Amino acid sequence: MTEHATAGGAGGRHRVVIIGSGFGGLFAARNLRKAPVDVTLIASTGHHLFQPLLYQVATGVLSEGEIAPATREILRRQDNATVLLGHVTHIDVERKVVVSRTPVGETTTPYDSLIVAAGAGQSYFGNDQFAEYAPGMKSIDDALELRGRIFGAFEIAEVLEDPAEREQWLTFVVVGAGPTGVEMVGQIAELAGTTLQRDFRRIESTSAKVILLDAAPAVLGPFGDKLSRKAKQQLERLGVDVQLGVKVVGVDSTGVDVIDPDGSPRRITARTKVWAAGVAASPLARLLADQTGAEVDRAGRVKVNPDTSLPGHPEVFAVGDMMTMDKPLPGVAQVAMQQGKYAARTIAARLAGKPELPPFHYRDKGNMATVSRFHAVASVGSKIRLAGFIAWLMWLAVHLVYLIGFKNRVTTLLHWTVTFIGRARSERIATEQQIFARMAIQRERTKSSADAVPVSDSA
Repeated sequence: MTEHATAGGAGGRHRVVIIGSGFGGLFAARNLRKAPVDVTLIASTGHHLFQPLLYQVATGVLSEGEIAPATREILRRQDNATVLLGHVTHIDVERKVVVSRTPVGETTTPYDSLIVAAGAGQSYFGNDQFAEYAPGMKSIDDALELRGRIFGAFEIAEVLEDPAEREQWLTFVVVGAGPTGVEMVGQIAELAGTTLQRDFRRIESTSAKVILLDAAPAVLGPFGDKLSRKAKQQLERLGVDVQLGVKVVGVDSTGVDVIDPDGSPRRITARTKVWAAGVAASPLARLLADQTGAEVDRAGRVKVNPDTSLPGHPEVFAVGDMMTMDKPLPGVAQVAMQQGKYAARTIAARLAGKPELPPFHYRDKGNMATVSRFHAVASVGSKIRLAGFIAWLMWLAVHLVYLIGFKNRVTTLLHWTVTFIGRARSERIATEQQIFARMAIQRERTKSSADAVPVSDSA
């Protein structure tokens, strides 16, 4: 094991270690640029992921580079910041060290203040085996895998002779009617209904079935009844089969098993599934809780003090999706951004000998979700509820503002123009490996099921 001392640490400067390059980690690092500290940001990827647009990578609207700029590039002008690629495996709050697994072995990084912004992963509610057949939407890897599956499904359907098998490949199921699920299912429906309409000769892309499932009684429930109803109506205009109150109990290579609201079981045959339901906090949240005596909620989030620090350890902050407070906060990017800034300001204030900051207060800037081309829903404050073209323009503006880097904003705007005005998509690559490997696996599984010898009860 090697020990990594942050730049200048030996000279007595305050050492701040930040775990995670998402919204919380990045905003914390940038807000410490003028502080008399040395910042070390440790992340398992070399990029900052703008997760709200991940579904557009999966459906061919944007490239991964436009929503995931390199963290080093973002922080290259910040002289007091160092970026390390590593997967954090342990945090010792008594010794004040972070242990991470890097490409060259295990590394130990000491700190004086620690900001943990490790985010959250996909939750399958105890059914992690579903992940193989229904990838989530939490990383670039997920998005590229889904892009290959979605576009590959049309390619495979084009060469099939059996109508029943072809129908299986042209059926798409999205589980989860929150913003991610709604945005994803809307894009798949538009992809099948418009973008690919004239691209195939043996299949009609418009015949694809696109299904949205959720055990909840409403689409986009937190947006309120009015916007929920409008979002559902718009999805149905696109041809999406919205099935609510339906519980998913099984997922395999050929379909999804569900329980309907009346309690009856049913099977939906579909080769391409997307999981957009549920999140689970980073395992680091429980690790911190075990060491500090903090509580952990059902989603695995650690409960923090009003200043986002951990009980008995004012030098350790947990921000974003991995934490919870007395007053529950939504799992949105704005929470992580604001908490990252707050933690950085708290550290800077302490070093300057200033009074402690007031408790963290979340400023709700509203929720938005696109449903289709030229249609979105927006909930701002306690009174403003918009649906349609105006909400869509607001969505475009907000997401452009929060994208990191001028170059990314320009290229994203160009791709949006091509997609939403011209209806084309420039990122439609499904690799040969993805298509042929997936077809071979599906064939092998089908053959294995057919060859299986049933066991007699009387044996």
